[in-house]
Amino acid sequence: MLKKPIEIYVFVDPLCPECWSFEPYLKKLTVEYGRFFTIRPILSGQLTNLHKDKFEQPRKLKEIWEKTANRTGMCCDGDLWLENPIHFPKITSIAVKAAELQGKKAGKRFLRKIQELAFLEKKDISSERILLECARQLNLDIEEFKSDLYSHSAAKALQCDLKITKEMEVEYVPTMVFFNESDEEAGIKISGIYPYDIYVKVLKQMLQKEPLPARKPDLVDFLSQYEFVATKEVAVVYDWSLEKAEKELKKLQLKQLVEKVPVKFGCFWKYIK
Repeated sequence: MLKKPIEIYVFVDPLCPECWSFEPYLKKLTVEYGRFFTIRPILSGQLTNLHKDKFEQPRKLKEIWEKTANRTGMCCDGDLWLENPIHFPKITSIAVKAAELQGKKAGKRFLRKIQELAFLEKKDISSERILLECARQLNLDIEEFKSDLYSHSAAKALQCDLKITKEMEVEYVPTMVFFNESDEEAGIKISGIYPYDIYVKVLKQMLQKEPLPARKPDLVDFLSQYEFVATKEVAVVYDWSLEKAEKELKKLQLKQLVEKVPVKFGCFWKYIK
């Protein structure tokens, strides 16, 4: 397999609503230019101190989540913080690393799945029961995952991510750092969320050429690849309005290719295998 010329470090936190709302852009970049880069998710540990202010905190977090949902179109159900608050965010990050020990792909799928469980289903993703259930749903090796969850290897892998975060002076998530493998120069860092064109511009600058975006897959192929997506993600990837995306998804629903999953803010769509 050919090595791709660009590596992108994406600094995220499983419980950060901004990182969750960044998903549509990452998907679009992957669909259009994924042939040029690999993504390496790095857990930043930004939210390990969630409970400094125990009384005010849940309401504040609910408000932040719901404002983000309204602004971005990616559902974040803030009632989680009142109904089922997360007490040990660090274990969630270690669990992502434990999943990653079964392969990079497994790690990415696990990260996405626990984000769905927290933001859409209000699940306490620091509970061992939920983490094991998540691993089970993704067909990971459960015994291996269980032992890795409390192993030195997963804890060390998380420490490694935190070290990279510190070395690269990442103080905000999401942050992307683009590296050109053929170049010894420092990477280009973008902190926060910007219009999509900015990421394309940086990618082109790193490649030192003007690549054309790949042809977009048919919607049903996109859904079969990602399996569970928001209307917002489809709208961003296909350059459609939310109304147009909803209309196209409903056509697939009529053909019984997808199932509509209403959530507190907007809708998600599940591919029917």
